[in-house]
Amino acid sequence: MRQILVAAAGLAVLATSACSVPAPPRADAGPSATPTGPATLPAPTGDHPVGTTVLYLKDTSRPDPWNLDVKARELKVTLWYPAGQRGGERAPYMTPKESELAIRRLGVAGVPDDTLSKTRTNAVKDAESAGEKLPLVVLSPGFTNPMSTLTSLAEDLASRGYVVAGIDHTYESFATTLADGRVAECLACDSDSDTGFGTGVVAGRAADVSFVLDRLPKKWPIDRSRIAMVGQSIGGASAMAAMVKDPRVRAGIDMDGTTYARIPKGGFSRPFMFLGSAQHTPGGGAPTWDRDWKLLTGWKRWLVLTGAEHQSFTDASLLAGALGIKPATGVLPAARASELTRTYVAAFLDQHLKAKRQAILDKPSARYPEVTFCPANCNPS
Repeated sequence: MRQILVAAAGLAVLATSACSVPAPPRADAGPSATPTGPATLPAPTGDHPVGTTVLYLKDTSRPDPWNLDVKARELKVTLWYPAGQRGGERAPYMTPKESELAIRRLGVAGVPDDTLSKTRTNAVKDAESAGEKLPLVVLSPGFTNPMSTLTSLAEDLASRGYVVAGIDHTYESFATTLADGRVAECLACDSDSDTGFGTGVVAGRAADVSFVLDRLPKKWPIDRSRIAMVGQSIGGASAMAAMVKDPRVRAGIDMDGTTYARIPKGGFSRPFMFLGSAQHTPGGGAPTWDRDWKLLTGWKRWLVLTGAEHQSFTDASLLAGALGIKPATGVLPAARASELTRTYVAAFLDQHLKAKRQAILDKPSARYPEVTFCPANCNPS
């Protein structure tokens, strides 16, 4: 069953209950009188300028799980990284065609088809890398979302000294432009009510991650002993699945995603963090976190953000004004949602990939009162 979601600031996003356990639409969210013009992503907070480039990889060892006519799995991987230059052409957020397909799928009326392609980013296209050997963070977006919806987080992590590899899982999003210019649309959307759909998606994404780790060019300044994965919605569930499958992924974060991969009964000792909205309060509507929490035997955190909705951990709320959509009452404001997501994701990665202890992960902070440490301080919602 599909339903139209309203994201953190009212952006309508198509998703499936099987993959995201989304909140119902907010009745007070709707189009505003006029769109605000192109969106601008918040500036990265780290010390480094940011570059970005795109890789196209083909896994000939397996067929595509969604397109039965394709005998190899094709992936688009976007890299963000500390750059050796500040000036240069800013990378596009998405292509005009991808914007057209996304707006059509989202059901947004009254804005030009290329609106999202005009979003202003901060990374310089094909900039030279700064050349240091750095930890790697793999990013995986939510179901139907292109990788571009995590651009703000990716740019910020790169500015803080990480190489970020964002994977567009082909045929699982509105639109993915492949190496030859073909635009792959969402074939998986036709199967989202099938039994075992979520389990199959995370298994496929885990295979995508392992393949990308195998094939990342050696020229990239990556410390392959320091790899983590972060994802939103089913991308977060896939972080768990990838860690269970591939020991190279040392740490992981699930941002508001119902999990599917089963943790071994003996437990799982690598660091893991749940970062979610109220639907993921202990005893709430997403019981898989309760199940998995008991099996996480290493460093772990379970954080819930007051006022967050399912898409608060993406760029959705940052794009709402450009689409002429008013913020919903009581939802965490876009800038604050972005700040909290960036801050806690970076703190987790700094602690576990850079061995820099982060005090905000030890207890609640007066600076970030929206963040509740669970399960001890949470009540069922």
